[in-house]
Order: sequence, then structure tokens, then C-alpha cells
Amino acid sequence: MRPPEIPEGHADTSGQFLVAHPKMPANIFAHSVIYVVSHNADGAMGLIVNRLAGAGPLGKLLEAFGLASKAQREIKLYLGGPVGIGQGFVLHSDDYAGASTRALKKGLSLSTGLDVLEAIARGRGPRQVRMLFGYAGWSPGQLDGEIARGDWLLAPADTSLIFSEEPDKVWEEALKHAGLPL
Repeated sequence: MRPPEIPEGHADTSGQFLVAHPKMPANIFAHSVIYVVSHNADGAMGLIVNRLAGAGPLGKLLEAFGLASKAQREIKLYLGGPVGIGQGFVLHSDDYAGASTRALKKGLSLSTGLDVLEAIARGRGPRQVRMLFGYAGWSPGQLDGEIARGDWLLAPADTSLIFSEEPDKVWEEALKHAGLPL
């Protein structure tokens, strides 16, 4: 199946960062860095990579999904966006592929099934992981309008920022990648 045609004037930002403009009003997207998973004529979907929600033992997370595990590794959970908060996503390095894995650009993959959580618990998962709940979504043309209005700056996606252990510093670094140092 072919992806939808991209209308004239539409820029496909898939595989790039959306970096919130410093003047963006205080809301969930202020100081956000979003990895754009897909952007086409049907709209856009992305994941906020720098909004830490909490942390805890991986075993407790697996138990919440009905999976028995004694995994004690601490895992950090991130808010991927305000849409579909009940949906989980694992943005990870491309060294793992399971039944629910979709290859993305620049050595990244996205998994949405329990298989990746089980693999992580067994020590057979991806080397780099960002676990997120929820996503950012835009209707057709909405993201294009927000970019044109200056709400978002575009920057090349950088895996070192996606998997950074210091999410509070990711926005400032991404601004530099977008050509707007603070």
C-alpha cells in the first residue's frame, strides 16, 4: 500500500524534531522536543521525548500488564503527548525488532506491543529505550499551520538527545540544532 500523496505546500517532517519556539505559551508543549513519527496528508503523529513523567522498577510496569517478572532495572516513563494517554510506545534503537516494531529513520524503531517489554525484562531488548505514554497528534494541515506560524522550529533528529539521561537539557540542545541558541 502506498502512503498518501503529500499535497503541494506540505513539508513531510517525519524523522525530524519539532522544537517548541521559546515564545510558545505555557502549555504541555512549551519547551518540548517532539520526534515526528509520521507526517502525511492524513495528519501527523509524534512523541515528546523530553517530558519525564516518573520512574520505577520495570517489574512493576510489567505486572501492570499482567506479565510476571522479577526485573528490578529502573525504567523511566515519559509523557509522549496528550492524546491516547492509555497507549504505550517504546522508541528505541534499531537493534531489536519484534512483532510490533516499526522501523523509523536514523537508526530508530518504534514498538507498541508487550513483546518489547518482555524482551527488555529478559535482557534481550534494544540497547537504547525511551518508554512513553500518549502521543502528540495533528489533523491534516494542522502541523503545517503551526510550523508556518512559528510555533515549532525544525531540527534534525539526534538519537543522543532522544535517549538523553538529562531530559531537562534536551530542549536547549535541540534549539541549538535548530539554529537558535539561547
